[in-house]
Amino acid sequence: MAEAKLNAIVTQRIEVSPGLIILRVLPDGWELPDFEAGQFAVLGLPGSAPRFPFAELEDPPADPDKMIKRAYSIASSSVSHQYLELYVTIVRSGALTPRLFHLEVGSRLWLGPKFAGIFTLQEVPPDDHIVLISTGTGLAPYMSMMRSVFTCGGPRHFAVVHGARHSWDLGYRSELHTYERLCPNFNYLPVISRPKDEAAPWNGFTGYVQDAWKAGLISKAWGFEPEPAKSHVFLCGHPGMVETMLEILKEGGYEQFSRRSGTGQVHLEKYW
Repeated sequence: MAEAKLNAIVTQRIEVSPGLIILRVLPDGWELPDFEAGQFAVLGLPGSAPRFPFAELEDPPADPDKMIKRAYSIASSSVSHQYLELYVTIVRSGALTPRLFHLEVGSRLWLGPKFAGIFTLQEVPPDDHIVLISTGTGLAPYMSMMRSVFTCGGPRHFAVVHGARHSWDLGYRSELHTYERLCPNFNYLPVISRPKDEAAPWNGFTGYVQDAWKAGLISKAWGFEPEPAKSHVFLCGHPGMVETMLEILKEGGYEQFSRRSGTGQVHLEKYW
């Protein structure tokens, strides 16, 4: 029964590292809906779908006739509708990601017909500078933002601060480095927390993304201090990081954004 509901096809599967993949998906027989950069899509597979061989055993096993659905931030451009791109990390004890990791090019899955979410740039004044801080796959909505609205060489400054345990877990690293080389108004600040595990010496910043903020890396990169009056900060990823960064930013005069009042400069998206 659930098998008949599968309405999309995997067109590309890119392995970033053993626990990270990029999936490109296309609807089968219907059009990708419009969406705003930063929104999410819902993917699904039936309980009967096979799991990744190195995943943990399910206890209890999923209902084979029930569709397992989860939301994933969209990484692809909202301007180009060539495909839908998702950045996925495996949760070995989870219900859906071990099944997503088993997919290959040509595999079928369920894709929700509507995309949603309020973690977007719509409420940010067009001249304000933007800092995008993330851990892990929390980078996904920022890739959509960069690919959709960023203007290379414009007066508005962007910075992406991305934290991971290891350098090989820094997905989209080459693309972001390219933006930085070509665009004087963009800076990419990767941060790793376990430099001793690296095969070659890591020359970048070590620690956590909150340490990078407190060290003033963005100020050094931009040549001026990001301030609440002209800057918005987006936080996406591990809830602990989000809460810690929110407290640090509040101490610096920033406020959490409120849709009701339309005020505030800090936008949040917590993963899991």
